[in-house]
Amino acid sequence: MSESEPLPASFWRERLAPYAQPSLSRSILDVATSAVPYVLVTAAMYALYGNVSYFVVLALGVLAAGFLLRTFIVFHDCGHGSFLANRRANKWVGITCAILTYQAYHPWSYEHAVHHATAGDLDKRGKGDVDTLTAREYREMSWLGRLGYRLMRNPVIMLVLGPVWSLLLEPRLLPAWSRKRFWRQIVATDIAVVALIAALVLAFGWQAVLAVQLPSAMLAGAAGVFMFYVQHQFEEVYWVPHKEWSYAESALKGSSYLKLPKVLQWFSGNIGLHHVHHLHPRIPNYNLQAAHDNNPVFNDVPTLGLVSGAKTFRLKLYDEDQGRLVTFAEARRHHAYGARHGATLAKAEPADAIIGGG
Repeated sequence: MSESEPLPASFWRERLAPYAQPSLSRSILDVATSAVPYVLVTAAMYALYGNVSYFVVLALGVLAAGFLLRTFIVFHDCGHGSFLANRRANKWVGITCAILTYQAYHPWSYEHAVHHATAGDLDKRGKGDVDTLTAREYREMSWLGRLGYRLMRNPVIMLVLGPVWSLLLEPRLLPAWSRKRFWRQIVATDIAVVALIAALVLAFGWQAVLAVQLPSAMLAGAAGVFMFYVQHQFEEVYWVPHKEWSYAESALKGSSYLKLPKVLQWFSGNIGLHHVHHLHPRIPNYNLQAAHDNNPVFNDVPTLGLVSGAKTFRLKLYDEDQGRLVTFAEARRHHAYGARHGATLAKAEPADAIIGGG
């Protein structure tokens, strides 16, 4: 991308507007290939549980996880108001899919909108994104704070405990930022989720509910954590102070293009085309590929595959001096090098001054 002044977000909204038109038939097809098969496969798992080998149920759980992930993308699109042209229908499809994915529709949509409005802004971190510290901030933390940050950024914890937190626990809480309107909606969602689980327990028993619901939720959650992480966590990611921040630059430089095998791209609802999504969030998932293919500006966006995406879990801190994400070891070496050479320069200054003034 050119180093000249970035084009304003309004330019891109107009340029990509043709792709931001939802299609009723495509949206119906999306629901028919996400929420509907998720419910049907889950029902089959309950019917088979106790009657066949549990490995058969687990195998179906992998398929259910894929459909649950697609259901989350439908909910995500509804949260952006991009899935259906009719606002009321869009909201209720979103709420239904949110409950299936254990989320509270309105609070999640609000927090996610904040994420879009602040991604890459060093001065507005902390809402709807992966917690990321600068190298300086990390050095200034207590040892206990550093330990907590290291644990939070550990890939095993992120992929194993992350789904439990992001799907099952965090959506049940009342965050400090939420207004009373969101409190009511969170509580209403919690009641709906608890009622649904309670009905399943009464019908099949708690062992069956754990054996059926948990594997698909954990697998879909782990896939979601992985994709959300790599979308904004790569070496040359865009992080700048607020006064230098640009919406378009954040989308084009701070959001990755995760190129997945076609079957995984389908199950993930094209969300790997995250650069397009961030540049124009009103584009429904089924139009993201066409928008990418038909606009040359997307040829130079940061691109990752499954292997290179997995390698980004090594990156832990944003180094403002180097302008990139680094590992803990790289941050430590860079700081030691700067401190050592800074001390050398400080010692050299008096002699240089004498020579210069001679």
